[in-house]
Amino acid sequence: MTIQEIFNLFLLISALHGFLFCFLILFSKNGREKSMVFINLLVLTISLNNIQSWILTKNFFIEYFFLDYVHIPWHFFIAPFFYMFLIHYLDIRKQCKNILKIIIPVFILLISIRISFVSFFSDTNTDDIAYLFEKYTTFEEIFSLLVSLSVFGYSFHILSRKEKLFAKVLSFDNLKWIYTFFKLGLFTYVFWIVALAITVALNYTEFIYSFYPLRILTTVLIYWIGYQAIIQLRLLKERKKLRKKLNFPAAKINQVTIIEEESSESKMLFESVSSLLKDKKLFIEPKLTLDYLANELEVNSNKLSSAIKQFSDKNFNDFINEFRIELAKELLVDENYSNYTITAIGLESGFNSKSSFYHTFKKHTGNTPSAYQKSI
Repeated sequence: MTIQEIFNLFLLISALHGFLFCFLILFSKNGREKSMVFINLLVLTISLNNIQSWILTKNFFIEYFFLDYVHIPWHFFIAPFFYMFLIHYLDIRKQCKNILKIIIPVFILLISIRISFVSFFSDTNTDDIAYLFEKYTTFEEIFSLLVSLSVFGYSFHILSRKEKLFAKVLSFDNLKWIYTFFKLGLFTYVFWIVALAITVALNYTEFIYSFYPLRILTTVLIYWIGYQAIIQLRLLKERKKLRKKLNFPAAKINQVTIIEEESSESKMLFESVSSLLKDKKLFIEPKLTLDYLANELEVNSNKLSSAIKQFSDKNFNDFINEFRIELAKELLVDENYSNYTITAIGLESGFNSKSSFYHTFKKHTGNTPSAYQKSI
């Protein structure tokens, strides 16, 4: 098989996979969630883009001038649909703009311009006309790239600068997977810019190969974010239910006063911190650090660290993780929580990720969480 045949096969398989993904999510339990609706539209967009590219490369409509040149710029929707997913997942749609009110009319305008363009030249099918359409398509895609970069940048601005707006979500999800998407997305834009630059440099001819890496990377990335969104939304809902069921008291550690006496200052400090962690369950906060705790208690961090080391024989991280592991052990064997996934239990116990939970749990107990659950 030639490179082009392999690429065409990839386009076909990825498009069929995307359509199947959309169908299954549409009729799934969480398929009607607004965030999942936009993820579904995102996957559908790239699937339509790929099936259109496959049809065009196979020259199915080469005898039909109108069908051969009316290319729908589906890529125009990729960044906007991701933006809409983001603001719905973070539950900040009321504080953010609905850019689809602008994007959809512009999209319709682009299609109208192309249809008018094709209709005008419908009686002439020459190499010059083909060249003209390739040139127009490139300019259309450059415009799409600029719009996409603007929306992508605005989305990152919201994620990185407006954390106060989605503080509730951050207490359940550290959003590392979304930050990873932004990093990979930026890499994808570099490929897009390079592909368009090669197109212009080659005077809009023989440029199709420059788009192969872009199509593959974009497809993999969109499907990855789709599956990640399904997993994370499920975890988010599980953790919300789990936290509501656990019903821990609000963690307001600045209301606690540490009474220090010179003769037993370290011991009282340690006992106060231990009591605070047990009563208020502060350890379930993944962002809990020594400096943060010391600052809220208005004590020196070195003094706090020293007290923990002296009376627990552990460093701060191991000391906090011990509380987290004990809670996780309780939940893993409690029949009231048997419907929740092990990952949700680990994250709700205060760990940042599934991997850190499994690693720490095995370090403290000698078993993986699943093995521990089965052994009791």
